[in-house]
This record gives sequence, C-alpha cells and structure tokens, in this order.
Amino acid sequence: MNSVQPQVCTNCVMDTTDSAIVFDDRGVCDHCNTFYDKIQPNWDTGEKGARELERMVETIQAAGKGKDFDCIIGMSGGIDSSYLVYAAKEKLGLRPLVFHVDAGWNSQIATNNIERLVDGLGLDLFTEVIDWEVMKDLQRAFFRSGVPHIDTPQDHAFFATMYQFATKHRVRHILTGANLSTECIRNPLEWMYYQSDSRQIRDIHRQFGERPLKNFPLTSILWHKIWLPYVRGIKVLRPLNHMPYIKSEARQLLMDRFGWQPYPQKHFESRFTRFYESYWLPERFGYDVRKVQFASLIVTGQMTREEALEELATPSYDAKTIGHEIEFVANKLEMTVDELNACMTMPRKTFHDYKNQQEIYMLGARVMRAFGLELGGKR
Repeated sequence: MNSVQPQVCTNCVMDTTDSAIVFDDRGVCDHCNTFYDKIQPNWDTGEKGARELERMVETIQAAGKGKDFDCIIGMSGGIDSSYLVYAAKEKLGLRPLVFHVDAGWNSQIATNNIERLVDGLGLDLFTEVIDWEVMKDLQRAFFRSGVPHIDTPQDHAFFATMYQFATKHRVRHILTGANLSTECIRNPLEWMYYQSDSRQIRDIHRQFGERPLKNFPLTSILWHKIWLPYVRGIKVLRPLNHMPYIKSEARQLLMDRFGWQPYPQKHFESRFTRFYESYWLPERFGYDVRKVQFASLIVTGQMTREEALEELATPSYDAKTIGHEIEFVANKLEMTVDELNACMTMPRKTFHDYKNQQEIYMLGARVMRAFGLELGGKR
C-alpha cells in the first residue's frame, strides 16, 4: 500500500484514501460540505417530518387494508432494521411482515436478535434461504475478480429477493432501515460499487464462476427504480428519515426492551460482511469503512472527531483471531486458506475492469436530485 500519509478532513475523518475527495480552503471535505449545504437544510425530523410520516403511514394502511400485513420490512438483525421494526409496530401502528434473507452468513447474534424482536413484538417472520451452492460459487467468483466489492452477491440477493416477494404478493410498500442519521456520508464508489448492477454480476460470474447462475435472484436498476415504483406501484420507503433517530439511544432501547445484543461494528451481523469490511477492504485496498460510518455520526452530532480518530487508531479486526476468521471464510466457500490469501495479493481491480451500468446510475442520480427525490450524498 502507499506509505504516504493521507490528507484528513479537518471536520470529519474522511481522507484521501477516497481518491475523489475534494477539500475546501479550510480543509473541510466535500462529503461534509454536501451534508451541510444540501442534506441538512432539506432534512426534517421535527414537525414537518412528523407530518410527512403521518401521510406515509396513512398511505401504507390504506393500501394494506384487509390484508394480513400492510408492508414488509427487510431485517438483518442490525441496529437500523431492528429499530425500524420496533418503530413501525409500536410508534407508527403498522402491521409489518418481517422479511429476512438468509444468504448463509448469519452470525448467531443476528439470529438471536431477529427472534427477540419478532417474538417481543408479536410479528410474523418470513425467511427466504438463498441457494447456497449458487451463492458460494458467485462469492468465489468475486474474490477471483480482484475487485473490492466482494459483498455484492450477498447484498444483491437481499434486495432482489425482497423485490420479487413484493411483486409476487402485490405488496405496495417496502420499508428499509436506510437513513440519513447514520448514513448521510456514503461510501466512495471505488470502495463499494452499486450492488444492484446485474450486468457486472453476470460479467464477473461469466469469467470466474464455475456453475450456472441459476436460482440466484437478480434485479436491475431499471426494474427496481422504474418498473416497480412507477408501473407496479411498489414503493421503497425510509421512515427513519422522518423521525428523530439517534444510534446510541436506539441501541439502548433495543437492549433494554428486547435483550438485543450490539455488534462491534455496523454491518457485523453477517460473518462475511465482518470479514469483508474489517479485513479485506482495509488490508488489501486501504479502505476503512469506519471512516464513512464515523463521518456520518460526526456531522449529525452523535460522535466527536476525536472519538472517531481514537477508534480508527486500532484495526477493526482482532489480530489474535483473524487467522481463524480467514480459515472460517475459506472453508465455508470451499477454498483453501492459501487460495484465499492469494486473493489478498493478486492485482487490484475496480468495477471499471468489468462490464457495468455506471452511466445509467449516474444519470438516474442526477434526475433524482433535480426533482428533489435524493437529498445528496456523494457516490
């Protein structure tokens, strides 16, 4: 890796490991300036947000009248989706079906957290299990492709499966825990490419996969951004953007009310994502996603820059146990440890090295921002 020390934002902790970052004359990065100039002025969790949330709930309830449930919520067991399930039932009076996709990498803590929320709230849980042989082959293909975003198969399967379920059962509203409070700073595109780009998935699988890509749920940007919302009337909503949502308070409530167990880091409910974000990205590419996560908490007043820098001074993985973690991932994917370690040192590639639909995504983002459907956030 490059030994030159990166330039760090004077306001948050984003730095030049994001090659597209831009600093103003005060040393403040464009991630922060985008938040202060474009997101914060248009983001309201007070009276205006409450009115918007009330309209959202009325629409959901009307569409779900007479049905067993009025919306579905994708739940991973992480803090955002867990709190959303609680808020939807207890605060908003909705009747959600909890939807979980098992891609083969659930941690035991995640499984326990899902069960505790579902049982504690008296909700129904639907679990879709992804064909493990296909998932395993596709994940190996991404390792061998050399790209950073090896978590794409898992994330793509989560959303594609939920979209397919909503289409089949004519569910009008999908609620997601995505939110501005903890995710207003987005991962740079070179760190995490769009997980929904099925063209790239197919190309990487064609070059490095070993079995037919059957039984794997595939979506596409045009299908879920155009066809589903504007033709089928299926909307993806983010209720947490319209209510006060403080991560530490949400975590404490979930722990006290349901015995929910926290994770060492955001997204660590998946054993694969834990390996990917704590070891693969920082050790192979120099990308530490904690910088993005902490930057979001800094600009929203939930963390100080000093606290973030202190945490970033230590690796996000445990040096004493990472060998076991590598062995676990390799064995589960039916790779040798040597093969997995070889992937760590192979030539680094990016999404540009494979077929992709980046131009469609960029065009769509510009259109959504022009119509006020997207508050910002750099990708």
